[in-house]
Formats: sequence, structure tokens, C-alpha cells
Amino acid sequence: MIRVWDPLVRTFHWALAASFAVAWLCSENWASLHNAAGYAAGALVALRVVWGFLGPRYARFAQFVRSPDTVIAYLRAIQDGSERRYIGHNPVGGAMIVVLLVAMAATVVSGWLLTTDAFWGSAVLQRVHSLLAHGVLALVVVHVAGVTLASLRHHENLARAMVVGAKRAAGPGDVV
Repeated sequence: MIRVWDPLVRTFHWALAASFAVAWLCSENWASLHNAAGYAAGALVALRVVWGFLGPRYARFAQFVRSPDTVIAYLRAIQDGSERRYIGHNPVGGAMIVVLLVAMAATVVSGWLLTTDAFWGSAVLQRVHSLLAHGVLALVVVHVAGVTLASLRHHENLARAMVVGAKRAAGPGDVV
């Protein structure tokens, strides 16, 4: 086994999932809890962005953010079953992280704007906020499906790895 996910990345991952779930589930009935969960999500996203530049190897954006051509090539490799195993995030997983962070940040900002004098009661912004939140939920579904597929293809429980921080050591053909 090799240590891949540091405690901050693991805590961030599950705390962001929890804050989004709380915000989603209480959006209609508990505004104060919804807002608190949204602010927590915003703080978590900001922390993860900083950690993406200062954190250890596998936490850094430079390690997993790839070019669009590389992401598309990896998607094609998934289609034909030839995708390589990555010790860190694979190119599609890295792209998903960036998209999720941006979408979550946009959701948080739109929610916060709804509490300001300028946008209080804005039906248009409320609709934008709702669409963003639904978009994040759709991205989460795609993310879980991707994690499941990669776990099955590479015979590795990636959800467990995000809990314990360790993955199977690199083998022949794996990308370190």
C-alpha cells in the first residue's frame, strides 16, 4: 500500500459531501442550517484551492489537472477498456475535481448574493442558484459513477482509499 490522500484532502472531501447534503436536504425548511452549510462549503472550497497549491504531491493541482486533449484521450481509453490506473487522480477525475470546485463555488456565491440587499428576493438569482445546486447534484452522481467504474476496472476500492488515505502500490503500467 502507498499513502496517497493526506488527512486534509480526505477530511475536505467528506466534509464537502456532508455540507452539500445538509444544504440540499434542508433548503426548503431550515434556512439558517442551509445557509450555514453553504458557508461551510464555501470555506472548504477556498481551503481546497489553497491546498491545491501548497499541499503534498497528490493534493496539488499540478499533479492532476491535465489538458483537455489528455482528458478526452482518457475518456476514449475508458470506452475501449484500455485506461491506465493512476496512483493519484486520473485525467477525468482531475477534471471532475475542477468542475466540482467551480460549480460548488458558483453555487455558494449565488446563495450568498441572495442574502445581500442588492439581490434579496431576486427570482432570477434564486433560479440560477437552484440550477447550480441541481447541476452540482448531477455532477456528484457522475462522480460516484466514475469512482465506481474505476474501482471495478482497477480492482480497487477508491471510496475506501478516500477514507484511509492509501491505495495499492503502483504496478507495471500504472501512472505514478
